[in-house]
Amino acid sequence: MQRRHLFALCALPVFAACASRMPSYTVTAAQLQAALAARFPRRQPVAGLAELELQAPRLRLLPEENRVGAELALQAFGGLLQRSYPGVLDVDFGLRYEAADRSLRATAVRLNVLRIDGLPPRAAAVLQGLGAALAGQALGEVVLHHLRDKDLALADGLGMQPGPITVTPQGLRIDFVPRAAP
Repeated sequence: MQRRHLFALCALPVFAACASRMPSYTVTAAQLQAALAARFPRRQPVAGLAELELQAPRLRLLPEENRVGAELALQAFGGLLQRSYPGVLDVDFGLRYEAADRSLRATAVRLNVLRIDGLPPRAAAVLQGLGAALAGQALGEVVLHHLRDKDLALADGLGMQPGPITVTPQGLRIDFVPRAAP
């Protein structure tokens, strides 16, 4: 009888540690880069004044801010512009999970830099004024990753769902939380 109690007392911390560790899912930086690159190049109209062709972003993980940064090479052309101008769009964004299609999406896009080389000053001023809206249109709600059924199987079996998303130096960690009662 004493052995059973001793075993129970010794096993209790192990069970408590296991129970407190919620399952999680990791998306590597390489997976994010590949998924986002597949959605580019893309064209973005600029209020009927011009058009931007955005190339695939180079991502950088910003764990200290729990955000992801992206730098996109671009070409501005058409509309009121007489020729094509190269440039750079640099943004960072937060992340959210969309349960409807099991996707991770960019959200809360912040413009860091919009630079278009050689652009006439008036046109540059107009584009700078539209920069934040442009950044949001270009990357806001862009799908970065889809979770598959097998990715969610363990969590589903435990009655859990994706919760907080944490940016780490290696990629994204999605922690699972208990599913809300219907």
